[in-house]
Amino acid sequence: MSSRPIKNNKINLPQRSFPKTSRLNHSEDIDKLGVSTTNRQIIKLAAPISLALLIPQLSFFTNTVFLGRLGLRELGVNGITGVFYLILSMIGYGLSSGIQIQMARRAGEEDKKGLAQLLTNGAMLSVLFSLGLMMLTLWFVPILFGFSLHDNDNLSLSVNYVYIRVWGLPFLMIAQLFNSFFISIDRSRMLIYGSIVATALNILFDYLLIFGKLGLPAMGFNGAAVASVIAEVFYCLTMVGMFFYHKLYNTYPVFNFIHFDFELSQRTLKVASPLIVQFMFSIGGWLVFFIFIEHLGAQSLAASQVLRNIFGIVGVGTWALATACNTMVSNLIGQGRQREVMRIIAKICKLSLLYAVIVCALLLAFSREFLSIYSDDLALISFALPSLRVIVIATLIMSLSTVVFNGVVGTGNTLVNLTMEITCVGSYLLYCYFIISQWHSPLYICWGSEFIYWTTLLTASGLYLKSGRWKGKSI
Repeated sequence: MSSRPIKNNKINLPQRSFPKTSRLNHSEDIDKLGVSTTNRQIIKLAAPISLALLIPQLSFFTNTVFLGRLGLRELGVNGITGVFYLILSMIGYGLSSGIQIQMARRAGEEDKKGLAQLLTNGAMLSVLFSLGLMMLTLWFVPILFGFSLHDNDNLSLSVNYVYIRVWGLPFLMIAQLFNSFFISIDRSRMLIYGSIVATALNILFDYLLIFGKLGLPAMGFNGAAVASVIAEVFYCLTMVGMFFYHKLYNTYPVFNFIHFDFELSQRTLKVASPLIVQFMFSIGGWLVFFIFIEHLGAQSLAASQVLRNIFGIVGVGTWALATACNTMVSNLIGQGRQREVMRIIAKICKLSLLYAVIVCALLLAFSREFLSIYSDDLALISFALPSLRVIVIATLIMSLSTVVFNGVVGTGNTLVNLTMEITCVGSYLLYCYFIISQWHSPLYICWGSEFIYWTTLLTASGLYLKSGRWKGKSI
C-alpha cells in the first residue's frame, strides 16, 4: 500500500527536499541542488535514497531467510508481527513526514533557524509519541492477537515477539526524524551510513541470537526481535552522531530551541496527524490481510511473508523515486514554481515505470530460483509461484501510483491524502473480506487485492493533481 515502502519492518526512511534556487552557493553548511529538474538530476536525488532503502531490505531479506530455516510457523508469524510493528514505525514515519514537509518548505525559503526549531521540537514530539505507543502496545497486543489469531502457538509467538520488539521504537522514531532532516538539507548520503550500521548489526545478531552462535543463547524467533532492537539503538546513535560530528549545530542552532513549543507542535500535528492516520489505515489494512491469510493455514501465511519481502525488494527504486518526487514537489512550491510540478511528476513516473519493467522482467524469468533462496521447501515454492506472478504485475501499477501519490503528499494537503487513503484501504478491505475471509479463495486471487489498492490510488491521486486544487496551499 502507499506507505508500505518500506515494506520493511526494520527501518523506514523519510523524505527529501529541494532547496530554494536564489542565492545559490556550494558551502559545506548546506548543499544546494540547483534549478535542474532533468532526468539526470532526478536520478541523482533518488540514487542515495535508493541505496539507503536497499541496505535495510537486505537485513529484512536475511531475517526472512533465517526464519525460513526455523520452520513454516516462524516464517509465517513473522509476517503478522512484522506488519504490526510496521504500523508502529509508520506512525513515527507519519510524524517525521509531517515535520519533513515543513522542513522542506523552510529549506526552500532558506530559513535555517526555522528548520533547526522544527528539528528540536520534532525530537521532543517523537519521544513523547514513542513512549505513548509503547505503553499502548504492551496493553493492546494480547487483546488484538487473542481476538484475531486462530492458532494458539501463533498467538504466543506473536505476543512475545512484539513485547521485545517495541523497545526499539523510540530509537527508530528519532532516527526517522534525523533522516528527514538530512534529506531536507540535501545530505541524503548520510542515510547510507546509518543504514549500513543498522543492517550489519541486524544481520549479525539475527544469526547469533536466532541460532545461538558464539556462545550466545539460541533464542529462535525472539532472537530476531532482540537483534532488531540492538540495530535500532545503534541506528539512532549513528544518525544523531552524524549531526554532531559534522557540527551542523553551528549552521542549524538547535540548542537555541530546547524548550517545547506548543504552538509549533500544534502546527506540526495539524500537518502530520492526517499522515499518521493515513499510514495507520494503509498498513492496518495489510495487517488485516495477513490475519485473514492466517486463517487459511501455515503454508499460505508463510508464502505471503516471502511475497511481502519480495514486494519490498522490487519496490526499492520506485519508492526512492517517489520520495524524490515528494520533496521536489514540496520545494518547488516553496520556490513559487508551481507550474513545474506536473511536469516533474510525469518525468519521475516514466523513470519509475522503466525501473519496474526491468526488475519485474528479471523476477519473472527467475521466479523459482528467487523463491528457493527463502526456503528449500519445494511444495512452498510451487505454492507461491502463481502469487508471485500476480505481485510482479501489480508492481507495474504501483510504480506509477506511488510516485503520483507522493506528488500529492508534497503539496502539503494532508487531509486530501487521508481521504484518498481511507477510500483506497476501504476498497482493499472489502476485497479481502469477501475474497479471503468469506470465499477462502486461492492465494494468488487473494493477492489480487494489490490491483484494487494501487489502481484506486492512482486514479484518485491523478484526478486531484489534475484539478489544481492543491495550488496556493500554505503550511
